[in-house]
Amino acid sequence: MRIAFFSTHGFDRAFFDEANLARGLDLQYLDARLTPATAALARGCRAVCAFVHDQLDASVLDALRAGGTEMIALRSAGFNHVDLPHARELGLTVARVPAYSPHAVAEHTVALILSLNRKIHRAYARVREGNFALDGLLGFDMCGRTAGVVGTGKIGTIVARILLGFGCRVLAHDVAPSDACRAMGVEYVPLDDVWTRSDVITLHTPLTPETRHLIDAAAIARMRPGVMIVNTGRGALVDTPALIAGLKAGRIGHLGLDVYEEEEQLFFQDLSSHVIQDDVFARLLTFPNVLVTAHQAFFTQEALRAISEITLDNLAAFEQGRRSGNELC
Repeated sequence: MRIAFFSTHGFDRAFFDEANLARGLDLQYLDARLTPATAALARGCRAVCAFVHDQLDASVLDALRAGGTEMIALRSAGFNHVDLPHARELGLTVARVPAYSPHAVAEHTVALILSLNRKIHRAYARVREGNFALDGLLGFDMCGRTAGVVGTGKIGTIVARILLGFGCRVLAHDVAPSDACRAMGVEYVPLDDVWTRSDVITLHTPLTPETRHLIDAAAIARMRPGVMIVNTGRGALVDTPALIAGLKAGRIGHLGLDVYEEEEQLFFQDLSSHVIQDDVFARLLTFPNVLVTAHQAFFTQEALRAISEITLDNLAAFEQGRRSGNELC
């Protein structure tokens, strides 16, 4: 079976080639992002493999189906970028990687929290320039602080466990509370209590119409002055202009982002010799208490190996006329 892999990089190819040694699928790697303009590159391919920034709206799905595509394998857990109802109408099979390495994202989340708190990014730059002063680098003990975890699936549960290990009091909000979290001592509360009682707030909920801009100006106004907000979930969980306003007003004391609402025009490419055209993103980078990483929370050896293995298992199952259990439709 011939498969068109969109939005690939060297690291994707290395791990997928290794995983494919035992499967022998025909993998066709493409640098291009999947859009209406590039969908024709998949013509003649029975399956397409797509990443989180690839476009899978009705127009792209129509073009893929017309070109002979029958299956879309997502090498991600999130699927908010896929028009699933239209995929069902077209008879397309869509499968995802539901859980590749929750520890990778959870550990990166905590790395952002600690780096922001202790100003590690600023201290590193100072020492490199011979500046050994401590002014402006004051942090706080995590022990005894209240952390709010929004979304307690596999990632959120691991984050909660780590924060409890630091001695934090952990509040959580989820439409489906976890018995494992409750057993650890996590306290489930209404969302407004997370906003008003937390020193640190971290987001691990899926992006849905209900969670889009979950943190907006009204939510920020309810939070403790100087709150730390960390988002390693999906960019659109937060209203970025509202974050900027909160930073300017001093209500947000620390902001850590691994995702950004308009990141598909920025992340996973080297733009160091270009002028950033996104004025909102450029403004974010001017704040000394903001730390941005470019969607790298998932980026560990274990996660990439799991993504490649599960994605190819999904494709092999489709080729063999069976279901892997990871299908969305």
